[in-house]
Amino acid sequence: MATFVRASLDRPAYTLPGFYFTSADVFAHEQERIFARQWVCAGRSADVPAAGDYRLIEVAGENLILLRDQSGQLRAYYNVCRHRGARLCTEAHGQLGESIICPYHAWTYRLDGSLATARYMQDAPDFRREDWPLISVAVAEWDGFVFVSLADQPTPFAQAFAPLIGKFQAWEVARLQRGAQIVYEVAANWKLIVANYSECYHCPLIHPELVAVSPWQSGRNDLTSGPFLGGYMELTHESMTLDGHTRRPPLPGLAAADQRRVYYYSIFPNLLLSLHPDYVMAHRLIPRRPDTTTVICEWYFAPEVMATADFDPADAVAFWDRTNRQDWHVCELSQQGVSSRAYRPGPYAQSEGLLWQFDQEYLRVMEAE
Repeated sequence: MATFVRASLDRPAYTLPGFYFTSADVFAHEQERIFARQWVCAGRSADVPAAGDYRLIEVAGENLILLRDQSGQLRAYYNVCRHRGARLCTEAHGQLGESIICPYHAWTYRLDGSLATARYMQDAPDFRREDWPLISVAVAEWDGFVFVSLADQPTPFAQAFAPLIGKFQAWEVARLQRGAQIVYEVAANWKLIVANYSECYHCPLIHPELVAVSPWQSGRNDLTSGPFLGGYMELTHESMTLDGHTRRPPLPGLAAADQRRVYYYSIFPNLLLSLHPDYVMAHRLIPRRPDTTTVICEWYFAPEVMATADFDPADAVAFWDRTNRQDWHVCELSQQGVSSRAYRPGPYAQSEGLLWQFDQEYLRVMEAE
């Protein structure tokens, strides 16, 4: 197993060695140390809007049931029956009514996780239904996003996310509704995707459409260390669309300055949040293997705008679908390169400071006991 050692702050900043992006051992360590212990973005609150609604989610290789109970409270459980371990839910999403019934032996659980009935178990010695609830997972909602933690005693969400609580209030992200979604399968390590998102050093070479509406050297960061990194870039047009124009008005709560900026934040470990004047975009990363990542990209718009007869998200979606595919291409090229025996860590440019800070947070978490 590799040793995870952070660079000294007084030494030049270099990229991580190649094994961080290719090793199955490192990937397994990430799943245990990061994705099974941190608060991981698992979707949107709107994915389970009503009592009894559920959706299956995957975190750290575990299959979980995300649901709303009869009181409207969001809950998450391992998708494992307490009897003999059978999967309880097999469809990706649906409506449970008032209970979860195991398809194997019909053990039945209430939506609060408690065991309601267990067929013919009354004769089992010392069996008590209250001893066999579903195994729950910590869950939290923030700005319309759902986060879960598999840790036995996770850091309280309000404490872990303190720098972000209320930060994006002007965008009213929680009330925005999903207008589009594209799911990408990217042949690259998840950290390469975060790194690519966090710098625009590559933008004039890779993204002609982006630099036409947002100068690539205009970035200014306000979160520069720790698990949350990012800032804004100036916008010279109305919106991030292929022609720079849109019929959508700015989101109603934005100050004049924010109507001329796009904010980009990486939220460790797996959420990339982009706040535009007229919409919000999010990339949610699901690492599959050292060299494969599922990226779920979604666009959110004001509900009153979506309710208009001429609402069409295609201008924003087309712009970012093209930009995304440009990014995935170079991330895949990077994956191929760091997999070579010839690869050696290279120096970060001054404009790549957030990448080095991400590396430091990543290594800190990987080292933590």
